[in-house]
Amino acid sequence: MVEELFAELQNLKQVEAIALGGSRSQQNYDENSDYDVYVYIKSPISENVRREILGKYCSYMEIGNHYWEYEDNCVLKNGKDIDIIYRNLDDFCECVSEVVEKYQAQNGYTTCLWHNLINSVIIYDDDKRLEQAQKRFSVPYPEHLKYNIIKRNYNLLCDSMASYKNQIEKAHKRDDKVSLIHRTTAFLESYFDIIFALNSLTHPGEKRLIKLCTQQCKILPADFEANLNKLFEDLPQNMDSLMEDVEVILKALSDILDNQE
Repeated sequence: MVEELFAELQNLKQVEAIALGGSRSQQNYDENSDYDVYVYIKSPISENVRREILGKYCSYMEIGNHYWEYEDNCVLKNGKDIDIIYRNLDDFCECVSEVVEKYQAQNGYTTCLWHNLINSVIIYDDDKRLEQAQKRFSVPYPEHLKYNIIKRNYNLLCDSMASYKNQIEKAHKRDDKVSLIHRTTAFLESYFDIIFALNSLTHPGEKRLIKLCTQQCKILPADFEANLNKLFEDLPQNMDSLMEDVEVILKALSDILDNQE
């Protein structure tokens, strides 16, 4: 079914490449994993054309969502979710270049687009431009980028007035549970960005992060998994221990960063 859908999409004159990303492109997917399909286009494909094609293979369709990238979010007739994301290859490569070639760090998830590009499986590539893009960015992890990611995100964690640690503490004092959860989530985004950068690994996205870190990262803070699980246990039930959990996580992170200098 999916292969037939790919065949119809690649016959459209606007389409120059198709790639399969996410867990389905790797070996760590399961029966519940959805399909992340990236369609690189030279010009827009009308919603009517997309709806007609997708209607042959999908039992449910949301056409033209734009919450993150421009995409169609659907359910295949076999019950599996499929997200079809439409991109301009040149624009996408410029975003990846900002990180890989210009060393621009972000607030968490810095290298996710880079990871997506070099780890996607190419299904169709009319002029081999997607293959060329993969080769362009299949480079060793830049040391300058690693430094920038760690510096920016460590400052966000605890080393500035605007740090997540300070924001979590203020939210706790206000008994503002919504803000507390929101700031803790942001804390974890920067924390994992540092972990992957420290190991010179591209960031795989938001899913299965603890498992992937324990499997792939040679450098991890002491009691990495146990400290995170303690944080998760205390977050909804024991707010008074939350700041202590944050301090323990930061101390373990600081120790391994000091050891790398």
